[in-house]
Amino acid sequence: MSDIYPVVLSGGTGSRLWPTSRSQMPKQLMPFLSARSLLQETILRLNGGDRLARPIIISNADHRFIIAAQLQELGIEPLVHVLEPVGRNTAAAAAVAAEVVASVEKDGILLLLPADHHITDIEGFRDAVAVGAAQAAAGNIVTFGIVPQSPEVGYGYIERGERLDDGATFLVAQFWEKPNLEKATGFLAAGGYYWNSGIFMVRADVLAEEMGLHCPEILTKSHNAVAQSYRDLDFLRLNQEEFESCPSEPIDIALIEKTRKAVVIPLDIGWSDVGSWGALWELGAKDEEGNVISGDVIAVDTADTYIKSDNRLIATLGIKDLVIVDAGDAIMVADRARVQDVRGLVDRLKELGRSEHEVHARVHRPWGFYESIEAGDRYQVKHLMVKPGASLSLQMHHHRAEHWVVVRGTARVTVGDNETLLSENESTYISIGTVHRLENPGKVPLSIIEVQSGSYLGEDDIVRFEDCYGRTKEG
Repeated sequence: MSDIYPVVLSGGTGSRLWPTSRSQMPKQLMPFLSARSLLQETILRLNGGDRLARPIIISNADHRFIIAAQLQELGIEPLVHVLEPVGRNTAAAAAVAAEVVASVEKDGILLLLPADHHITDIEGFRDAVAVGAAQAAAGNIVTFGIVPQSPEVGYGYIERGERLDDGATFLVAQFWEKPNLEKATGFLAAGGYYWNSGIFMVRADVLAEEMGLHCPEILTKSHNAVAQSYRDLDFLRLNQEEFESCPSEPIDIALIEKTRKAVVIPLDIGWSDVGSWGALWELGAKDEEGNVISGDVIAVDTADTYIKSDNRLIATLGIKDLVIVDAGDAIMVADRARVQDVRGLVDRLKELGRSEHEVHARVHRPWGFYESIEAGDRYQVKHLMVKPGASLSLQMHHHRAEHWVVVRGTARVTVGDNETLLSENESTYISIGTVHRLENPGKVPLSIIEVQSGSYLGEDDIVRFEDCYGRTKEG
């Protein structure tokens, strides 16, 4: 049997978990249910599986360094990390993955995995993958259906048909889009209906053949994007023009609902797509009053509420059935019954031209992170953390000067033609237009307080002369 190639799809923004999840740091890259991110947990649950190749990662180009750092923490080197120039949903990503796998093994088996799911029964998942691999090797397109625990209206459903010879797999009778509550209740009562997990297994050649029949434009544009791709450090960048012209559709609608080769394997493995704050309340460890609490919280006469604080104290009194999330620069308070509508709040932020849906106060970079402490007219104060051995680009600014104060670690600073080492409580000044670089030559994280002053303080006021990360625009 062919090898199994895990394809981790990490292109979503997780807007229903705002304000913690944002487009520049979405939910799959954040720890919600353990010390590791959801993406890391997705990859780790593959450990121990038979015939598993190294994972293929498909992600937004903006997230490449964060994902690379998280993989490095696990000691995992992907087979390839594909960068999408724009989001084109899961059908295009699957077609790209099929091209990549076929270049290694024509009939290799793809295991398509969203990066943001949670599964408690890891062994049950691995057993199902083994069953799915046999079905995929036989030429079927395997879907994994979750045994429903409630009449959920937020998922699509799969209706099973005839049982196959292995006893664990069924033909797919019909796919159902997200139902209303009455229909979902009927599905639950009837049995034989499963939540669509978005996890699929299929041979690379079968996927290409079926997409050629049912969504040929997606297949062609994705093929061209891979054919005209290029290497950038450890990443594979798809051709932007070809990929941008590719139709944007979920693989369910573009292919799985149309093909005659779909089969379903039912799973009861403690699955969640971690799609809302309500899901995190369901999954979390509750106190005697039914509260799930994270961070600095004092809850008095509070029941059945989810409370998360990233830094400051949250105190509650006499409330019930709420979600309260403090992400530092934004606080959300919502009725727990309305958490599926959080995406509407994010849309409102976009309409108002605000930035809180895109970035956190703490912005991650390949060298570390920076976070805003204070900002005013013609000045801004930031905290910079530079990882051991890392460096910022050799750069200059047209509109701002900078004053750096070392508060932890040792900094190697280049200002013009001069290079100096600064220790704790030492500082330097960079005037407007001066070429400069900040490096951490030490073995502990370097913390800098940066005071910017000038007529324009935007992150796009950067001219780079040298950069070891191959960046052209980012900080």
